[in-house]
Amino acid sequence: MSPARRALLEQLAEEVDHLPTDPYVRVAVDGVDGAGKSVFAGEFTAALRSRGRDVVHASVDGFHHPRAVRHARGPGDPEGFYRDSYDLTALHHELLAPFAPGGHGLHRVHVFDVRDDTPDVADLAQAAPGTVLVVDGIFLHCPELRGHWTWSVWLEADRATTLERCRVRDGSGSADPGDAANRRYVEGQRLYLDEASPQDRATHVVVNDDLAHPVLRR
Repeated sequence: MSPARRALLEQLAEEVDHLPTDPYVRVAVDGVDGAGKSVFAGEFTAALRSRGRDVVHASVDGFHHPRAVRHARGPGDPEGFYRDSYDLTALHHELLAPFAPGGHGLHRVHVFDVRDDTPDVADLAQAAPGTVLVVDGIFLHCPELRGHWTWSVWLEADRATTLERCRVRDGSGSADPGDAANRRYVEGQRLYLDEASPQDRATHVVVNDDLAHPVLRR
């Protein structure tokens, strides 16, 4: 990890480490596909743990709807991507409510395997008071979720850059935002940006185009 990236992570971890608990702290790492959310959240989790904090790291990707629900509006439909990708009821019941103010901390970190399109229900685990919940994923500042976070970060990155990262990660696809194959994802994200304005609602915005030199914009 570059010194600049480590310094930014430590700066943000120090800030979260001093947030009041009630009895938990809930952190969202949001951004479009390919913005670097899961890597950032993993590194942020490590930075918090190095400060002695208990951390539960989960991803919204563990709470997908089955494919039949996700694609009910059509496999290429952008609104279906935004509205129907995730089982927000399960996310709330199994993960977010246990960490809410006054919550009991008994949670599951995933309930579905999107690659196999099958249920994958994690064992229940008990979080100690003072634990930080770090959740990474897309759409985390949508109207249904925005009130759940104590603190959040929006990872900003050029769209062509994020699509190239997705192409490399998945081993296929196109980095062209105008490619018809990207319509579901690019336009679905645009719906989210227009409706939720996550870059305005997040506690901080981090420009993550250059992974070695992320920039804290706000």
